[in-house]
Amino acid sequence: MKVLNPYLNFNGNTEEVFNFYKSVFGGEFSTLMRFKDVPADVPMDGCVDTEGNKPAENEGEKIMHIALPIGNNILMASDVPSHMEQVKGGTNTSLSISVESKKEADSIFAALSEGGTVIMPIDNMFWGDYFGMLTDKFGIQWMVNFNAQQQ
Repeated sequence: MKVLNPYLNFNGNTEEVFNFYKSVFGGEFSTLMRFKDVPADVPMDGCVDTEGNKPAENEGEKIMHIALPIGNNILMASDVPSHMEQVKGGTNTSLSISVESKKEADSIFAALSEGGTVIMPIDNMFWGDYFGMLTDKFGIQWMVNFNAQQQ
């Protein structure tokens, strides 16, 4: 079954925001990964600016990915590194779709990216998922994800 969840981006205060949401909705974070947790040998294609710069060393404590289950949904977010374009209302939300196979992920990614912009090509990621990011031709940001272990 496909699952669609909201994904939010913030300019450095994701941890504060999600601690607030946790106080409102309860529960525990199912994932909390900081930029400093990314292995040094992993290319950060989706987290670099046009000159190929990675997040600054002083941004290591910022949130690369956080997830808070709320009912049958998961609210997810990350901080945008300071060298990338900072977000504002309207550009800080993505739709994250989890699918049942790599084939389905490829099909959905290709269809959504037609006429749009690929932000991070779909590929196997260091955290174990098959993942890609894009903005469709209508300006909506999408994350397509397949996790074989959750099948």
